[in-house]
Amino acid sequence: MEARCLRLMDGLYAACVWAAGAAIFLMCVIIPWGVFTRYVLGTGSRWPEPIAILLMMVFTFVGAAAAYRANAHIAVTMLTDVLPRPLQRLAALAVDLLMALACGFVAWYGGRLVLETMGQSVAELPWLPVGVTYAALPLGSAVTLLFVLERRLFGPQDQRALVRVGEAGVAAPEAAR
Repeated sequence: MEARCLRLMDGLYAACVWAAGAAIFLMCVIIPWGVFTRYVLGTGSRWPEPIAILLMMVFTFVGAAAAYRANAHIAVTMLTDVLPRPLQRLAALAVDLLMALACGFVAWYGGRLVLETMGQSVAELPWLPVGVTYAALPLGSAVTLLFVLERRLFGPQDQRALVRVGEAGVAAPEAAR
């Protein structure tokens, strides 16, 4: 059961990484197009800015979920590193509980925000409901909550092969032998 759950979480992690990567790539394509149309062609396109903002929401909240699982987020451990081992475990539990609380709050109220704004449309893109632009907020928070629960149940997952695949030197020594 644990192995199956971890494989599912690996898939969710990979989907988060790919979604965040695709969002940042598309932003890097869309923003120069907006600049080109405004300053070279003299007629600014209306769609690049709202689409870039939507993609930034995806990159931020979905990417943050992946960063949390990979333990690649900003963490100040100066105080907890000097605590005795039992207090370090208690501090880790407190952090996970606070993360779960924050993620639950954002997922719940973010979901309500999405539902309440689905009837409105983005001014520059009348076909796009405002709720869609906020959808990354509850989705990213819900995924982060799943990763928090995974950490509590199975421990940190930052040493898994899927998470470490891009690190320099991780696979290289094995390939050289």
